[in-house]
Amino acid sequence: MSLDGLSLDGLFVPEKSRLKVLLDHLSVIEDPREAWRVAHPLPEVLLLVVCGTLADCDDYEGIAEWGETHLSFLRRFLPYHHGVPGARWLTLLMNRIDPDLFAAAFTAWVRESWPDRPDLVAIDGKTSRRSHDRGAGKAPLHLVSAFATTRRLVLGQEAVADKSSETTAIPLLIERLAAAGGLDGTLISIDAIATNPTIATAIRGAKADYLLAVKANQPTLRAEIESFFAEAPAAETESVTDLDKGHGRIESRTVTVAREVDWLKGDRRFPGELRLPDVATIVRVASHAELADRGRFETRYYISSAALSATAAAEAVRSHWAIENSLHWVLDVTFGDDQSRLRTGHGARNMAVVRHFAFNLLRAVTDKKSLRLRRKRAGWDPEYCAQVLGHRAR
Repeated sequence: MSLDGLSLDGLFVPEKSRLKVLLDHLSVIEDPREAWRVAHPLPEVLLLVVCGTLADCDDYEGIAEWGETHLSFLRRFLPYHHGVPGARWLTLLMNRIDPDLFAAAFTAWVRESWPDRPDLVAIDGKTSRRSHDRGAGKAPLHLVSAFATTRRLVLGQEAVADKSSETTAIPLLIERLAAAGGLDGTLISIDAIATNPTIATAIRGAKADYLLAVKANQPTLRAEIESFFAEAPAAETESVTDLDKGHGRIESRTVTVAREVDWLKGDRRFPGELRLPDVATIVRVASHAELADRGRFETRYYISSAALSATAAAEAVRSHWAIENSLHWVLDVTFGDDQSRLRTGHGARNMAVVRHFAFNLLRAVTDKKSLRLRRKRAGWDPEYCAQVLGHRAR
C-alpha cells in the first residue's frame, strides 16, 4: 500500500507522508545485534516505541502491552512476523541503539517532513530528573533541545556529556541543524550560559543570527549595556510596550533597542573582555507585574547580531520562553519525562528522542484536542493513531 502524497486534516506532504519518511529514516539506523539473532528488526522495534508513546504509554511495559494488543494495526506498516518484543527485550534493545545515530535520524526526519526553514529557534536544556543512578555515580540525563517557537516543533537535541556543560553540547547541536543550510536566516535565542564568543561564532558560521541574554555571568558587558540605556538620548533608541493580562496578574513589558553599537566592536580593551562577532543590536526588557498582593519589577538585557526593531525583539524574547512552556512543561506533564526511571545504557537518551518524535507528530494534528487527549485517543482508536502518524488508507 502506498504511503505517498497523503493528507492529514488539511496538512499535505507533497511527496511522502510523515509516516513513510519516518519509516525510511528508522530503517537506516544501525542495528547493534548480530543479524542471525534478530527476530524483531530494529525498524519494527522503533515504530513500536513511537506508536506506543503516541498512545499514552510512558514505559516499556505499557508499550509492549499496547503493541501486543494492537499487533494487527502495526502490521499495516511493517511485517512483525514474530509479533512484538516484551518489555525486557525492549529495554535491552533501546539501551544498545547508538543515540547519536538515532538523534541524527530524528533531525533528518524533521527536515524532510517540515522542509521550511524556521524563523525563530530557542535552544535550552532540560534534565530528566529521575534518570540518575547514584549507585553507579551516574548523573541524570541533561538534554539540550532546539525548538522552532512559532511552529511549536522540536528540531533536534544533543545530550550533555557527564562532567561537561551545555556550552559543549550547543555548538554540536547547531552544527547538525545547520547542515544543508538548515539554519540560514534563522534567529537563535539562548539563555546567558551561551553568551560567549564560541557559541556566537558557531551561530554566525551557520548563517544564522543570535539573540543572547546578558546576565550576571557577564558583569562587565551587562554594566556597559545598562549604562548605555540609562544615558542614551531617545533619538538613539526605539521602544514598544505590550500588556499581558491573565492568571491573576497584569504585566507590562517595555522593550527598548539600540542599533548604534560600534562601541561594542573592535579589539579587546583588557585581557578577557567579552567580544562577540557581528553585534548589531542591544535590547532592554523592563517588565512590571501587578500581582494580587505585590508588584514585581525586572529588567533583562540581550545582545544580537540581527538588526532588530523593538517589535521584532519583543517577539523574539517572548517566543524564547515557549521552549519552557510549550516543550519542557509538556514533556513533564503530558509525557511524564521527569518520572522516567530509565538509568542504564542509552535508554534514557533514546527514549527522550522518541518523546520528541511523538511530540512533533501530535503537534501536527489540527483538531482542537489537547495533547494529553490526543495521546489517549491514539491509544483508544487505531484509526486516530494512524492519522497522527500521517497515514490514511486510500
